[in-house]
Amino acid sequence: MKDMGEADVILGIKLIHSIDGIAISQSHYVEKIIEKFGYQNSRIAKTPYDSSVALFKNESGISVAQLRYTQIIESLQYLANDTRPDISFSVSKLARYTSCPDRTHWSALDRVLRYLKGTVSLAILYGKFPAVLEGYIVRLA
Repeated sequence: MKDMGEADVILGIKLIHSIDGIAISQSHYVEKIIEKFGYQNSRIAKTPYDSSVALFKNESGISVAQLRYTQIIESLQYLANDTRPDISFSVSKLARYTSCPDRTHWSALDRVLRYLKGTVSLAILYGKFPAVLEGYIVRLA
């Protein structure tokens, strides 16, 4: 066995060591999602979800790009579960409609992706000497 020093990536999650503690980030994965789904040139959203928009089941039965919608949701669920709790609510809400999304669902999903584009550098910081285990979301410069 060979000592390779401190780990910098574990299971696709970047570990950033600093004097304040350890931050975990998936900024590289966010960039990959933005590129894969064609959001490089979209404008940025300040929040991941617009609470004034009500989402309902698509009663028409006509799905709008259901497979692509599901692929994006699955990518975002992985991200939300690991390092981006700020999108968890939005993704959870939108995941309910993967069987038959309509334009309203797509619009809400578009907002999450545009939010991610503007918050690529967010990470969770675990303090070095916590009395209680705490985590914070921080923006990496």
